[in-house]
Amino acid sequence: MSLKLSIAQVNPTVGSFKHNIQLIIDAIEQAKANKDDAILFPELVLTGYPPEDLLFRPAFLEQVENALEDIAKVTNSITTIIGVPLLKNKQLYNCACVIKNGKRQEIYAKQHLPNYRVFDEKRYFKRGKESCVIDINGHKVGLLICEDIWREGPAKKAVKEGAEALFVLNASPFRADKSEERLALLKKRSLDSNCSVAYANLVGAQDELVFDGESLALDKAGQLIFQAPSFEAGVYSLEIPFEKANKALEPRQSTKQQRIYNALVLGVKDYVHKNGFPGVMLGLSGGIDSALTMAIAVDALGAENVEAIMMPFRYTADISKQDASKQARTQGVKYREIPIEPIFNSFVDALSDEFEGLENDVTEENIQARSRGVLLMAMSNKLGKMLLATGNKSEMAVGYATLYGDMAGGYAPLKDVFKTMVYDLSRYRNSLGDGEIIPDRVITRPPSAELAPDQIDEDSLPPYDILDAVLSLFIEEFQSVDQIASLGYEHETVERVANLVLLNEYKRRQSAPGVRITKRAFGKDRRYPITSHYRWHLSQKQ
Repeated sequence: MSLKLSIAQVNPTVGSFKHNIQLIIDAIEQAKANKDDAILFPELVLTGYPPEDLLFRPAFLEQVENALEDIAKVTNSITTIIGVPLLKNKQLYNCACVIKNGKRQEIYAKQHLPNYRVFDEKRYFKRGKESCVIDINGHKVGLLICEDIWREGPAKKAVKEGAEALFVLNASPFRADKSEERLALLKKRSLDSNCSVAYANLVGAQDELVFDGESLALDKAGQLIFQAPSFEAGVYSLEIPFEKANKALEPRQSTKQQRIYNALVLGVKDYVHKNGFPGVMLGLSGGIDSALTMAIAVDALGAENVEAIMMPFRYTADISKQDASKQARTQGVKYREIPIEPIFNSFVDALSDEFEGLENDVTEENIQARSRGVLLMAMSNKLGKMLLATGNKSEMAVGYATLYGDMAGGYAPLKDVFKTMVYDLSRYRNSLGDGEIIPDRVITRPPSAELAPDQIDEDSLPPYDILDAVLSLFIEEFQSVDQIASLGYEHETVERVANLVLLNEYKRRQSAPGVRITKRAFGKDRRYPITSHYRWHLSQKQ
């Protein structure tokens, strides 16, 4: 006994109804050609996810209704399950709409609305209270939406009403450890409910969120019977058994670095393409952050759509220029050098009267960074290509970055990538078999902003292995300074790092969006006040 199902792991664009309707119709036609009994789409696939405050606009919701009518016309005899926002009694619900033979058959409203980390669904939706068990060719199938499967109640209620299988619509954002967590949860839910499970997940990127796809199916014994590729769109036809399957699949194996790198590539690709940019440019300094950023951009967009600019100054080492040029040649990227010495001198001359009698300090270092920012933004404006910022999470956390200088840009691929992971990802990229994309010297030399003679990052910051460990505990685990220090880190160092994090909220608020890969990124995940007298010692937990 089985049911033929297509799982539509598609990549919609928020608010692009014409595009999304066509994606959905194409997938339905493919499922019909396969003679499948049903097709399962992800959560809010019709609008794209998350539509955020577009949901407050009546005209937007009217387009949802019109789009459903267009889709219904092509359903014929295949049971089509689509994620949509729908109004009922003037209340908005996050729904699974079941359509067959041109008509809506059932509407299921999501019962659990996540309101943590990147989610704020209670801002938009009213919670559903009823289960929905539908009949597909004599088989009873319970419908759930994303957060519902993470709670015990909705599955139990569906089984009590006769469900033999659970079909789950999802828009589950990527983070580095999500794949294993997701599979373990589905195994537990399958075993607890004695049901097969089909899990359709969105793929693609929306601003800082990336959706990895990796849709799944399990039999009633919790055995994996289907796993869609990660980070790839597709329509996958499979058999959903109602008994224990004869054969189980082994989960697809991948390293943490591989998953993160693929997420960064997809994040850049979709942000650039969905926003209509013809390509990107970046400042290539000869350092590791810009080197990795360029490798990601080339893999996402193709070398022909990436430009790199080296902007040397009197403190720029010859090896930095050599390494930047070498990487640009290796990857086939358009490359140029524009010295910033004349620009810097003109700024300093213009300010000479104002700064008379004052010693040189970080101000002059920032003028260097801002000279580069002015050049890059001017070229971005003139050529229409988006500027990529190259800063990493470690720098963003402690404010080791210059507003309107190296922070300039429309998108920051490494914004949620700690510096130690930047090194890991660079080594991973070089291991893929197409040569030394990032010069080895870039990876092995001490990191430096090259804003002063013989400067290295450790002049201003703790070693990155220590810094990143402290930052992870403070930002992602909410540990206090005392708790972190009790693990063996120097108390003074931890206190300094924690205070830098809190003091530099104003910089992060002005930074470009970037790909989320951790459970606590700087963006939707983190909402801290800029003006605050709170400091670490006020609480053991923060």
